[in-house]
Amino acid sequence: MAPLNPTSTVDDLELTDSEARRNSIVHYRVYKRRFFGLVQLVLLNIIVSWDWLTFSAVSSTASEYFDVSQSAINWLSTGFLFAFVAVTPLTIWALHRGPKTSIVISALLIFVGNWIRYAGTRAGSHGHFGVVIFGQIIIGFAQPFVLAAPTRYSDLWFTDKGRVTATAVASLANPLGGALGQLIGPLWATQPGDIPNMVLYTAVISCVACLPTFFIPSKPPTPPSDSGNLLKPDIATSIKSLAFNKAFLLVLIAFGVYVGFFNAVSSLINQIFEPYGFSETEAGIAGALLIVVGLVASAIVSPLVDRTKQYLLTIQLLVPLIAIGYVILIFAPATRTIALPYVVCAILGAASFSLLPCALEYLVEITHPVSPEISSTICWVGGQLFGAIFIIVMDALKGGFAGEPDDTMKRALIFEAVISCLAAPCVFALSFLDKDSIKLGRHGAENGTERGS
Repeated sequence: MAPLNPTSTVDDLELTDSEARRNSIVHYRVYKRRFFGLVQLVLLNIIVSWDWLTFSAVSSTASEYFDVSQSAINWLSTGFLFAFVAVTPLTIWALHRGPKTSIVISALLIFVGNWIRYAGTRAGSHGHFGVVIFGQIIIGFAQPFVLAAPTRYSDLWFTDKGRVTATAVASLANPLGGALGQLIGPLWATQPGDIPNMVLYTAVISCVACLPTFFIPSKPPTPPSDSGNLLKPDIATSIKSLAFNKAFLLVLIAFGVYVGFFNAVSSLINQIFEPYGFSETEAGIAGALLIVVGLVASAIVSPLVDRTKQYLLTIQLLVPLIAIGYVILIFAPATRTIALPYVVCAILGAASFSLLPCALEYLVEITHPVSPEISSTICWVGGQLFGAIFIIVMDALKGGFAGEPDDTMKRALIFEAVISCLAAPCVFALSFLDKDSIKLGRHGAENGTERGS
């Protein structure tokens, strides 16, 4: 392969690789060991999300134990999300080196952060809340290293017939951890004095899950496909390319908004329902339904998208469902019956989770040959940043609505619904871009059709 000029553009790089493929024969294959790394990526995504939402479904109990307000408890989630944003450059660097480097960094941070949190809960009769937040932020630093890794890992180890499914399995494991946290937290912490033990049990499980990380393979001996064998442009060139890619920016806005609101609802689930007489356990079940139904729906949708490659159509069908779901959520708590909240959470989960891997893989396609971890990390940063901002805004909008309970979040839910509806047109605007902008570049390259040909 000819050496690359340092000033090469993304298109130059694609042509260079295209010429190399015509002049050489490469035998591709996949390895069963890829599933070992995938399983470990799944485990860490489960654990890091469980750690994130440890306190969300027991916010009242936690606030009583630490002797702080529920708004202070919300900062355990908000600080976690801001921590994600802070380490983004390091995340991109680590994933550019390879997914194993990134996964190992995450495991180490999870280990350290969990034990700092536990130490904070045992410091005095009410714990030391500042130490707990510090441990939570350390775990927040760990999240991007595994949450942004699935597209990079699937590109390195899987063919185009299994990438969406592999990305879905690893990405959606993250909210599964959140579901476990919301379900199990209220069972382990039925009273304020149970909080330290809840954090201890979570720390032990987290550490056990981290151990296999050091034994996963770093890369396959032979790439699985053309994509896995391509030279990727450097980070600076990639970011410059993405900054002027209209299709990428439109998907980034929608992805950031909907992931952000999912994070906000997951973090505030108890505070949304509790003012209307729902228990912490019922709120935890609602949060778990949001996630479990979503996992089932994604398990159905992802293989279909893998086969059909109908990324854009799928995205355009799912986004309106999410926006409508947030509109209905405004009225669900006030019914004071649990049926409608459960149904709305199930619909939101099904649409959101089906959208997630589809959007991530679509971004890889339309930004090819930009390395997958760069587009996915930037999108996840958008989701986490929006999530942190939305939590702060929604917490500030609590109460102050005539005829509703004092701590109602109805104004916050109206804000959520309005922004969700305003973001929806972004995905439909993609249809009005030129065809080359939304072409499936990676799929075309692997099947002999180059971008622009």
